[in-house]
Amino acid sequence: MQVNVFEAKTDFSKLIRLIESGREESVTVARNGRPVVKIVPYESTPVSNRIGIAKGKFTVPDDFDAGNEEIAAMLTGGGV
Repeated sequence: MQVNVFEAKTDFSKLIRLIESGREESVTVARNGRPVVKIVPYESTPVSNRIGIAKGKFTVPDDFDAGNEEIAAMLTGGGV
């Protein structure tokens, strides 16, 4: 479905309902007959699919936190 900018402004809520209900997959908004933007449904990633997504992709060195005291001293104004 393609609408012009004026139509999109006038019927924005109606266009959103069409997409939410599944009657339209997307709505293309055109200016002077040239497509400019596409309105599509938002698809969020469930949190359960994001947690652990990088597991096995990298390794943390054994000395990763070796300089914690020195860094803390620098950030809190203490001497090194």
